[in-house]
Amino acid sequence: MAAEPQPKALTRKPLLLNKVEGSQDVVNMAAIVPKEDGVISVSEDRTVRVWLKRDSGQYWPSIYHAMPSPCSCMSFNPETRRLSIGLDNGTISEFILSEDYNKMTLVKSYQAHQSRVMMILFVLEMEWVLSTGQDKHFTWHCSESGQRLGGYRTSAGACGLQFDVETRHVFVGDHSGQVTILKLEQESCSLVTTFKGHTGGVTALCWDPIQRVLFSGSSDHSIIMWDIGGRKGTAIELQGHNDKVQSLSYAHHTRQLISCGADGGIVVRNMDVERQETPEWLDSDSCQKCDQPFFWNFKQMWDSKKIGLRQHHCRKCGKAVCGKCSSKRSSIPLMGFEFEVRVCDSCHESITDEERAPTATFHDSKHNIVHVHFDATRGWLLTSGTDKVIKLWDMTPVVS
Repeated sequence: MAAEPQPKALTRKPLLLNKVEGSQDVVNMAAIVPKEDGVISVSEDRTVRVWLKRDSGQYWPSIYHAMPSPCSCMSFNPETRRLSIGLDNGTISEFILSEDYNKMTLVKSYQAHQSRVMMILFVLEMEWVLSTGQDKHFTWHCSESGQRLGGYRTSAGACGLQFDVETRHVFVGDHSGQVTILKLEQESCSLVTTFKGHTGGVTALCWDPIQRVLFSGSSDHSIIMWDIGGRKGTAIELQGHNDKVQSLSYAHHTRQLISCGADGGIVVRNMDVERQETPEWLDSDSCQKCDQPFFWNFKQMWDSKKIGLRQHHCRKCGKAVCGKCSSKRSSIPLMGFEFEVRVCDSCHESITDEERAPTATFHDSKHNIVHVHFDATRGWLLTSGTDKVIKLWDMTPVVS
């Protein structure tokens, strides 16, 4: 579907609080330090930096640590101040940060993968370090002993990784567009199921353990909401980006999904609404409204002496229709279509103003985002990007 112009933002824009500059290459990941005016970042320039806010109002590094390989990802646990860093060479290095965030001490390293580490999760409750890599493997290690506990080969290099502590289910999204769900034991894992709904690779995952909903973002510009807890197999598609979705974050207290894309867009969606699943597209040799033949239906074209028409589909009912019977466009936010999409004439008449009411706000970050981190306690959003810049936003006007 061709990209449509973005709707205007519905509320006040996020307030840019600060820009953190100084990295020499892409900032692959960064996180806000809870209860501190600080930011931790890892970069393609091989550096780990802890930035603390000075009296001048600017952030300056209190820690500047060079790694042996480009830093691809990180996971920070505020309770233990444990910082796990994934490297381009497949290694995961664990550090403990001092209470004043002026020193980091190496604890151990794991040779977790044969190539670039794509995502890390540290699970304090299990003392596990979960990771995915470009080597098409998901692995998990014991963070106390450093021992490798197990692994699973994915269908492609994996970017998305989420874990549910209660059920010990791990969610792995890969470049083939598939999401794999595994059940982890102490030293073994079993395949539960796989989901495939994206036409592009999965680039980000986000898990809501309360509603038991999984969100997957993709290079196909879409997000799919998988209703796992409801056990109904519902998959709701959410549109809103004109380029690949880079990162997802979920504000549990307000039930709002924050997504960022390579287009620089920040989209905040209200998930506290009753959403509708998009219909399957129906197959037909002729328009299901006016019965005109489609261009491959030679028999009906010959019998009726009519030229075949191009087939389209109504995004609301899924019927196969011709261009004349689907000349209207409409947004259908409850079905995930915040932009105007093709609908048949009868569906266009049936859609109410209430159904067209937007459920998302759209904002331009003015930089190429690769990762986001949301601090719910302060309502701050951190975005890091390929432009070597980290931006801190006050989202309270939007996520209230």
